[in-house]
Amino acid sequence: MFQKTAYAASREQNYDLVISQLDALLHGETDEIANLSNASALLNQFLDRINWVGFYLYKDGELVLGPFQGLPACVRIPLSRGVCGKAASLKETVRVENVHEFPGHIACDAASQSEIVIPMVKDGQLLGVLDIDSPELNRFDEVDQAYLEKFVAQLCVHL
Repeated sequence: MFQKTAYAASREQNYDLVISQLDALLHGETDEIANLSNASALLNQFLDRINWVGFYLYKDGELVLGPFQGLPACVRIPLSRGVCGKAASLKETVRVENVHEFPGHIACDAASQSEIVIPMVKDGQLLGVLDIDSPELNRFDEVDQAYLEKFVAQLCVHL
């Protein structure tokens, strides 16, 4: 069975390492789908206690499913719905400790308990969102948010 790589330093150092790995992995590649695919695979390898990680891309006024790791997901999300829609419309990260208490939560996987969504914004334009779900309540904290925002900022350099 496939095992996730063990990152042995502090959480902050591990996040710095994965951001460096992202930069090296995407260096010189300009294809958006390839870069998003590798970014979702890298985060899936790095993060523990998650059950879905991937991207929704902003197209024609809504979010459309992009590269991801996990169970099949909702294909289209209006900006007026769910955690992804809220993060996209605000262009701000939304961290939810318990998705069952979030009004309008879209349940693609009944196992999901908490979620973090980071908008991908480049030159002021919304490109999409990074969405990460966990089967554990309150999985994501301030450290995760700060470093995932750095991860997305570095990713946007390559998009």
